[in-house]
Amino acid sequence: MDGKMIGPGPYRATKLWNETVKLFRGGMPLKRHWAHFRSYDNSFNGTEAVDWLHELLRRNHNFGPEVTRYQTLQLLRKFVKNHVIEDVKGRYGKEDFEDNGQLYRFPPTSPLKPLPQRPPAIDRGDLPRLIRWDDYEELPQKENVRVKPLVLNSESWNKRHSIAIGEVNECKLVRRREITPKQVDHVWKSMTIAHLQRVLGLKTMEGVLDSRHVNAKHILHNVFSVNKTGIVVLQNKAEDMPYWVLSAMKCLANWPNGGDAKQPVYPGFERDVLKTVAEYFQRLKEPLLTFHLYEVFVNILSLLQNVEVASEALQVCCLLLPPANRRRLQLLLRLMARVVSNAALPPLNDAIAPRTLMVQTFSRCILGSAEETDLDELLATKLVTFMMEQHEAVLRVPAGLHRHVDEHLSHLRRSQIKYAGADADYSTTAASPAFCKQISRAEFEEQRVSGSQGPLQELLEGLIADRELSSKDKRKRLKQFQKSYPEIYRRRFPTAESEAAVLPEKPQRLKPQLMFLTLKKPFQPFQRSWSFRA
Repeated sequence: MDGKMIGPGPYRATKLWNETVKLFRGGMPLKRHWAHFRSYDNSFNGTEAVDWLHELLRRNHNFGPEVTRYQTLQLLRKFVKNHVIEDVKGRYGKEDFEDNGQLYRFPPTSPLKPLPQRPPAIDRGDLPRLIRWDDYEELPQKENVRVKPLVLNSESWNKRHSIAIGEVNECKLVRRREITPKQVDHVWKSMTIAHLQRVLGLKTMEGVLDSRHVNAKHILHNVFSVNKTGIVVLQNKAEDMPYWVLSAMKCLANWPNGGDAKQPVYPGFERDVLKTVAEYFQRLKEPLLTFHLYEVFVNILSLLQNVEVASEALQVCCLLLPPANRRRLQLLLRLMARVVSNAALPPLNDAIAPRTLMVQTFSRCILGSAEETDLDELLATKLVTFMMEQHEAVLRVPAGLHRHVDEHLSHLRRSQIKYAGADADYSTTAASPAFCKQISRAEFEEQRVSGSQGPLQELLEGLIADRELSSKDKRKRLKQFQKSYPEIYRRRFPTAESEAAVLPEKPQRLKPQLMFLTLKKPFQPFQRSWSFRA
């Protein structure tokens, strides 16, 4: 009974809670137990519940094998608090569940949490509107650039050797004012949220992310204000971590070469350094991923089976963090990864492996909800484990998003030619993506003929019916058309008779009569003359 995978969407944490409760109530073995000289049917003890639920959570794709026995015990205590289970005397409401032989049972009523009711989707506007090229005010022009309407005829076709259909309407060159920093911020914000929605595969971000809590200044700072290694650089040094915390993190990350020579080194020194770093992060007012973005990161958990997609979603979502939080997250994840991979570092705990220790110590410092959701610890464990293993890719600026924003801003700054009665902005159609549809070969041939060869056939018929052309010019044009488009010409004149029936006959040229010249003197052969030299 592994359960189903809860995909991305609103209120995913609540859905996970209900799914876990259903699996536990439906699969937990119940039997008769004796306590205090009395038997209790359909009951289980604390140790049996921890064993069974721990194995269930480890097999469940929503949580994974990183779930520890202690986390399972914490979840069972929340079950008692929320009246999912009760002791055999009917008591509940306090987190006093213990991993021992104390007996528990299920109450008769179902304790599932109701999902919040959302208002009908009329026009929620959960995504900020993307600025288009036509939104900007036109600069005053001295005069419109008028283009003389060009009517296609045989002479223009001969000169340009190109096909034009219809007329070229009156047009003008449109320039726009410079884009303000506020408009640049709006473009980054709207395109970042739209990109995140696409990666998550959601139709709407309602119930997942409130765009009012997204600060465009944070996005721009996280993209451009970074050092050579990609770590965020803070303009206000007062927002950075204290020097002693940075020194402790550097000492532990580069052990044994990262410590100051003046620092005392004694047995257990590295454990005290870790304790110092952990106390600083545990005293923060809110987790590094913030309360506002909790639901977004919980939705990303459903994508962890696809590493590339999950990494891209985390890349985009981490851009929404305040720069100080993003810098702390980058340094902390790098520290955790180095501690796990450093074989020269002495054991930081006698009973827990370094990887598990790092996740248990810092998971609640990274992800958590404002209202202490019941599954916070399990969800944080799974997400932090993935982020620690993929920290280099997760905290990288998404190249695709950066490129798309640059292209859109370049388009907004570009002058364009606007035709009368036409919209010069392509972004209105670009906002809704077009998809290719496979067609048969016959349909393709039909579209090719009707779309490209149809106007050429009309041109050929126009040349044939043009009475203003002389026979010589008409033949010359037709021969040129035959050379350029032999297929269309052969289709129009399949035989020589059909061509002769349309083309004017060549006038017969009269041969000039031979005129014989009469010689005054008869032809005389050459006679050699003698010359005498003096």
